[in-house]
Amino acid sequence: MSTENNSEKPDLPNAQPFLPHQPLSIPLIREVLIVDKKTIQTGKVLVSKKNYEDPVSEQIELSCQKVIIERRQINEYVESAPPVRYENGVTIIAVIKEVLVTEKRLMLVEEIHICPQTTTSLALVNETVLRQEVEIVRTNTGTDIY
Repeated sequence: MSTENNSEKPDLPNAQPFLPHQPLSIPLIREVLIVDKKTIQTGKVLVSKKNYEDPVSEQIELSCQKVIIERRQINEYVESAPPVRYENGVTIIAVIKEVLVTEKRLMLVEEIHICPQTTTSLALVNETVLRQEVEIVRTNTGTDIY
């Protein structure tokens, strides 16, 4: 058996001898995590757009409104000028004149009847319309980072 002195202290840098009445200082290590980001190109996207003009023919319904004017002779004396009136979708406008007799009176000479008339027909319209198509091509550079 060897009788070695166990009171020897190992060689530690900046080590101070242990004294029983002094506080013991033990150095601690703390790690800090630093998170950072960097941009890595993982691929490219190519977007191309093409314009096309397509001729189209379309059957459409057209409406045309006409008015029929009908003059009706009345030749009756009235006390005052009749107002414009509407009967069954027809606008009626009174036409008067003054007539000299022994006294002056109003005579309803005629009425003008205005009747709207709507006709419908089909027409073929030929026109060119614009159409666009988009093509998307994705290329990867070989990295698997998403």
